[in-house]
Amino acid sequence: MTHFLKSFAPLALSALLVPAAPLSAAEIWVTNEKDDTISVIDIATLGVVRTIATGERPRGITFSKDFSRVYVCASDSDTVQVLDAATGEILHDLPSGEDPEQFVLHPNDRHLYIANEDDAVTTVVDTETRKVVAQINVGIEPEGMAVSPDGKIAITTSETTNMAHWIDTETQQLFANTLVDARPRHAEFTAGGSALWVSSEIGGTITVFDTATQAKTGKITFEVKGVHPDRVQPVGFVFTDDEKTAFVALGPSNHVAVVNTQTLEVEDYILVGRRVWHMAFSPDKSLLFTTNGVSGDVTVIDTAQRHALKSIKVGRFPWGAALRP
Repeated sequence: MTHFLKSFAPLALSALLVPAAPLSAAEIWVTNEKDDTISVIDIATLGVVRTIATGERPRGITFSKDFSRVYVCASDSDTVQVLDAATGEILHDLPSGEDPEQFVLHPNDRHLYIANEDDAVTTVVDTETRKVVAQINVGIEPEGMAVSPDGKIAITTSETTNMAHWIDTETQQLFANTLVDARPRHAEFTAGGSALWVSSEIGGTITVFDTATQAKTGKITFEVKGVHPDRVQPVGFVFTDDEKTAFVALGPSNHVAVVNTQTLEVEDYILVGRRVWHMAFSPDKSLLFTTNGVSGDVTVIDTAQRHALKSIKVGRFPWGAALRP
């Protein structure tokens, strides 16, 4: 028995020392407007691990449901590019209309709704056939895009018309137009789809709508101590899983607001980089990554403690952000 143990021990030890296969780390993909690149941040190390070349002026970014493909609005190339998420290789372009800025992928994982800023239209593209399904006339300078969780409604916001346009995704027709404050930027449905939030950059507000009636149910205002009101410009925002809290990027005020979604009151402000624009959560929502255009970095926020942990240098003028789990 003793001899057996002595001979077994080295084998057991060597087995224990065999390195485990590396686990794939979650990533945040950040589009850099001025560099025509994507910076890929490893969430485990909080460092940039890849830089991927894109078309001109990449802005909106989103992944397919299985995260194998990534869609990027190459605005100045007038196209939506489709990349292999594993290799970063550009697979092909999709017809998008002129100057695509933001888009949203329908829950069917097939139809992209794209805001074409210069054409005053929303273009619907079938990602499988790579053909335009519809072009819907909306307001002047469309930008923000959202789709309801059930896939029945798409929203386009128009910066100059100051409206949210409600689109029936079955008929691809407008069925309502609702006024918001000046220069609406971003739109999101709550997870249950009962409410729609729309941020207004120049108006300095977020307007909340009842989805069923398209009626306004509330408005959120912001006031950052020591910052002129003209610099408090809400743009992108995200909800926590329980939807009790929203984090709102406030543009050149260089702050993110923490909003109680039940009372619509601001509970806190977090100092981040310069001209904070859009955001993405880590998979467990414990970290929030903000794109700061003027300072060319990403701020990492501890969402529980509500303070900034780190700044990560990326490319010039980071704009969009998306999670790849």
